[in-house]
Amino acid sequence: MKYDVIVIGTGPGGYVAAIRASQLGFKTAVVEKESLGGICLNWGCIPTKALLKSAQVYDYLKHVDQYGLKAEAIDKDFEAVVKRSRGVAEGMSKGVQFLMKKNKIDVIEGYGKIKPGKKIDVTAEDGKVTEYEADHIIIATGARSRVLPSLPQDGNKVIGYREAMSLPSQPKSMIVVGSGAIGVEFAHFYNSMGTEVTIVEYMPNIVPVEDKDVSKQMERSFKKAGIKVMTNSSVESVDTSGDGVKATVKTKKGEQVLEADIVLSAVGIKTNIENIGLEDVGIVTDRDKILVNDWYQTNIPGYYAIGDVTPGPALAHVASAEGITCVEKIAGLHTEAIDYGNIPGCTYATPEIASVGLTEEKAKEAGYDIKVGKFPFTASGKAKAAGTPEGFVKVIFDAKYGEWLGCHMIGAGVTDMIAEAVLGRKLETTGHEVLKAIHPHPTMSEAVMEAVADAYDEVIHL
Repeated sequence: MKYDVIVIGTGPGGYVAAIRASQLGFKTAVVEKESLGGICLNWGCIPTKALLKSAQVYDYLKHVDQYGLKAEAIDKDFEAVVKRSRGVAEGMSKGVQFLMKKNKIDVIEGYGKIKPGKKIDVTAEDGKVTEYEADHIIIATGARSRVLPSLPQDGNKVIGYREAMSLPSQPKSMIVVGSGAIGVEFAHFYNSMGTEVTIVEYMPNIVPVEDKDVSKQMERSFKKAGIKVMTNSSVESVDTSGDGVKATVKTKKGEQVLEADIVLSAVGIKTNIENIGLEDVGIVTDRDKILVNDWYQTNIPGYYAIGDVTPGPALAHVASAEGITCVEKIAGLHTEAIDYGNIPGCTYATPEIASVGLTEEKAKEAGYDIKVGKFPFTASGKAKAAGTPEGFVKVIFDAKYGEWLGCHMIGAGVTDMIAEAVLGRKLETTGHEVLKAIHPHPTMSEAVMEAVADAYDEVIHL
């Protein structure tokens, strides 16, 4: 069985790479051991957004009086919320099945293991092993929930993100360990549903990769919503012998024991690079990642890697871009290497977070003389009318040349607004050009222009 391109894994990196390969005329196949669409479509990006939408609607219903409306007997059905989320995921996975057929891509079901000589053994569910061969093999096997020695997951009382989105019943209390995107999204969802939530974060701020102003605003918003936040803290051990879980947490003031029904471990990811044949082929790895060049070639010709298994940001849109770049380079097209300094990051809790480029702290560390502008949504007519005045837009510019160094947003709908900054930075847009680009009124996006105006001492509405 010979192909031009075989992709192992069908997440947002793998299936996108396969489609682009087929578009470029390559005879293409994908290998998938579970469900088409990978973690993102089935257990990550998509179903979590369905859960968060249910939480948002429920929150609106609980506060309809703020909009001059009345509603009685407002309640939620946790099982139905989870069922809706799973239905959305299943629909998206079927969509990928359709795309495979449309693009004449062969789907090989089973566990793929690479071998020398550009070959792959695929073990089917019944144990049968079939060998395949390709001129180009792309590894896109993704990642899974990282397990800490102090926090072993049993899938029942100590869980990862997969279990968190399909619990059979709603817990009364939950400890969320880690406050990256996964942690804060689930913290928001369960808190909105009525679960008592405590976040334990090792770093001084929650969402620690974000600009400090954003982190502080997120902590204020979460505390206002009733979420308990513990920073500079770490879970040292868990006791699951009783009805619930007892977590021993180390803080600056000493150790304390927290009790909850469930502990959700959201402390990052572990790549799926074990037992896929890397050692047999001689592919070099470092710190749990497959090493690649700008075109995602490994050290062994004919073998490539994209997505979470490589050193870049573990984000769906990054994996997709890497897959396209990889395949276009294989095809001999002129393509640019990805600029990893211009990758947007999004967190879909309430309030949402979106950012791109340097934080204020990183810009100063890099030696830039900077201009910083900030526009709060409390001054936005659209935000006030919508009842979502929390948050702000913050922009950072190089004072000398006007280069847009960074943009950081927190508030309603900002994950849909960040693309303006990404595109502007890609086109090397200056602050004055943003100011002269007329933004529609009333919109949330006006806040970008107003924040830029603040940086240049031209702000109107502050």
